[in-house]
Amino acid sequence: MKRSIAALALSAGLVFTCLAFAPAALAQEKLDKVVKIGALGDQSGLYQDIGGPGSTVAAQMAIEDSGLLAKGWKIDLISGDHQNKPDVGTNIAKQWIDVEKVDVFVDLASSGVGLAVANLAKEKNVVNLNSGSASSDLTGSQCSPNTVHWVYDTYMLANGTGKALVKSGGDTWFFLTADYAFGHALERDTSAVIVANGGKILGSVKHPLNNADFSSFLLQAQNSKAKIVGLANAGGDTTNAIKQAAEFGIVAGGQKLAGMLMFITDVNSLGLNVAQGLNFTETFYWDMNDQTRAFTKRFNERFKKNPPTMVQAGVYSSLIHYFKALEALGGNPHDGRAVVAKMKEMPTDDPLFGKGYIRADGRKIHPAYLFEVKKPSESKYPWDYYKLIATIPADEAFLPLEKSVCPLVKKKS
Repeated sequence: MKRSIAALALSAGLVFTCLAFAPAALAQEKLDKVVKIGALGDQSGLYQDIGGPGSTVAAQMAIEDSGLLAKGWKIDLISGDHQNKPDVGTNIAKQWIDVEKVDVFVDLASSGVGLAVANLAKEKNVVNLNSGSASSDLTGSQCSPNTVHWVYDTYMLANGTGKALVKSGGDTWFFLTADYAFGHALERDTSAVIVANGGKILGSVKHPLNNADFSSFLLQAQNSKAKIVGLANAGGDTTNAIKQAAEFGIVAGGQKLAGMLMFITDVNSLGLNVAQGLNFTETFYWDMNDQTRAFTKRFNERFKKNPPTMVQAGVYSSLIHYFKALEALGGNPHDGRAVVAKMKEMPTDDPLFGKGYIRADGRKIHPAYLFEVKKPSESKYPWDYYKLIATIPADEAFLPLEKSVCPLVKKKS
């Protein structure tokens, strides 16, 4: 009887042991060395210079620089045009996941599209590396265990440019705001910073995306007598507003323009005669150091239109870290939450943004920089447009984690 009980116990123990190790074994079997990347951006509209074709080039460079191809990995890259429409972007993303078996999304300039794809990525459990959208809601009220928000957000822009201008005397503001998720978030976050630093909001007006005529909006801004006219828009909307503001004599009349989100391509479009003196915040500039210049040289050998924007640099940087996480996992589990969790465990380090880390809410942390556009006489070579005014340390650039409303963040009791 004792021998029978012992044998039964041993048998049960073996069964338990096998069951205990079964999930790990199954997980190991699911790992492979196949990856498919979807570069979903604005390929032909007002944000095409920010991301779009240049983001696809940056993604291809990351694939090659990862070293995984030489180790037997198969990595494919496809690109698509979301046309800045959430429904178009979501439909493309669904097809890519269901038919093309895409593992990871990059770029996603346009917050309306970015937020929609983030929700889909969570539902379908794929990885979402967003360097193009600005809305801080991506790591706030709509955060996700599948999304990492790289490069910048509306809080960072407000905390950098907004705070600097208020402290230098620009304490009354009027906003021209793009009428969609990004513009609303940027006005909201900037207004909070302005008020917290003793400033006042005198008014705002919403304008359609990809707007050609800003005359009625600029007249309202002019009549407000605000010291600062905040442009809570981006790309062609920002450059059009600045050009037309010059025609209305807004700056000549004593008001100052604040481009809350500007890229080097916007400065190039405006020209230094118009853009000189503008202040704005970015996290990447092609001419910052030897590493950024070396990357830009390689990038421009393939993409001659412009140096990499911070969105395009973010596509490269985020994929480099993604590939490191896959290698650390021993292969691709095709499990978005597991891959993002591994990315959060590992410190980030690349030649474009330096050392950093990813927080629990999915926010990638690195320094930000307040720049001023040079005068024409100060520019010594092509695309020599910025001078550094201030460096915002990584732990100050983004919303403090204890203030995050992201459900993924465990609050201290």
